[in-house]
Amino acid sequence: MVIRLYVASSTGSVAVKKRQQEVVGFLEANRISFQEIDITMLEEQRLWMYRNIPKDKMPEKGNPLPPQIFNDDRYCGDYDDFFQSKENNTVFAFLGFSSHSSVKDSES
Repeated sequence: MVIRLYVASSTGSVAVKKRQQEVVGFLEANRISFQEIDITMLEEQRLWMYRNIPKDKMPEKGNPLPPQIFNDDRYCGDYDDFFQSKENNTVFAFLGFSSHSSVKDSES
């Protein structure tokens, strides 16, 4: 399982930057292995992300904003979903982990 975090390195939105930093900070602080994918640099990955976000999670207008979170090819959610799971202390379930076992082992 690989957590894939879709971000935009060149965004004019301070809110998007802060949200991306918050998710990255949480993953790093909890030593969760993840792959950061910059959709502003990789057109193919951006299109893949758009195609794999469930229709009910797509905005009525425009494209979904980063960060978008996947576990391999399974959509986990966007920042709002992440934030809600953090508030409810259910982030590991949100990310698709059955336990903390997917977190990097400190002795490796």
